[in-house]
Amino acid sequence: MSGWKRVALIVLAAVIVVGGGAYYWLVVESHFPSDAAFELDINEVRRLAGEMPGDGPREIKVEHVADFSFPATAIVAGDGWEMKPMPVYSFQLIYSDGTSGIVDTALSEDLNAGTVSFNKEAYQRMETAIGKASFIVVTHEHVDHIGGLTAYPDLAGIAGNVDLTKEQIDNPERSEPAVFTKEVLDSFTPVTYGDYKAIAPGVVLIKAAGHSPGSQMVYIRKADGSELLLIGDVAWQHRNIETLRERARLVTQFFLKEDRHAVFGQLKALSDLEKAEPQIAIMPGHDGAVMERLLTGGVFNAGFE
Repeated sequence: MSGWKRVALIVLAAVIVVGGGAYYWLVVESHFPSDAAFELDINEVRRLAGEMPGDGPREIKVEHVADFSFPATAIVAGDGWEMKPMPVYSFQLIYSDGTSGIVDTALSEDLNAGTVSFNKEAYQRMETAIGKASFIVVTHEHVDHIGGLTAYPDLAGIAGNVDLTKEQIDNPERSEPAVFTKEVLDSFTPVTYGDYKAIAPGVVLIKAAGHSPGSQMVYIRKADGSELLLIGDVAWQHRNIETLRERARLVTQFFLKEDRHAVFGQLKALSDLEKAEPQIAIMPGHDGAVMERLLTGGVFNAGFE
């Protein structure tokens, strides 16, 4: 074999090895780090849920506002390239005294960030409910969870009912293309807390930075005693929890800019919680199968009031 052919083969082999290694690292690899940890003290959360006088919400309603479609490996690293649906939800907490709260506000049609479907009627119902809500929180500051709030036509009129955390307010670039004006941001009183914070009867925020700086979970104990954990995008789908596998590094490192180590710890804590407390319903950010099961089981009811 001539010298140049030998060199060419060596170079080709190197490209294949490097390329294969890069593909594995960016698309497939999701080894759980042994030191990843997250403390979730469910007994303390339950105590705080009863800290405010009154019963928790009598009902939790949901609107399915839009849909994305992602390759399976973007959701769970190594799961292949089949396209999977990624529904976008907003939640309404209804109290017996007629008050209500909103968790997550989806995104407006004008903020289309790659959605493959959009339900205008669902969005309009959600927008109406935002104007009536006593409190509005988001699990994190990404456009598909905060976008409906940034697009609300009378933000000045509801600013006093918006409970954004300091981390969510301090990282506006994470919300793009959804944006608040500086005047609106200045009108919000940031929510600050350590690990947990009760914000309404039966409702507790759980700090869970990782997917974004302002990521948090929302624990809800309904008036009937049933329990729910809205985990936002700590896990896009339940398979992240059951397999303890993160999204593909290509997604988390270059697009989401996640703290993967922190998210792994949260996935493990959720897996442990599910085994120890199976009666607590856990709702990932974009899992249609889990949503259907929880709708059938009466945890959620479809359609805002």
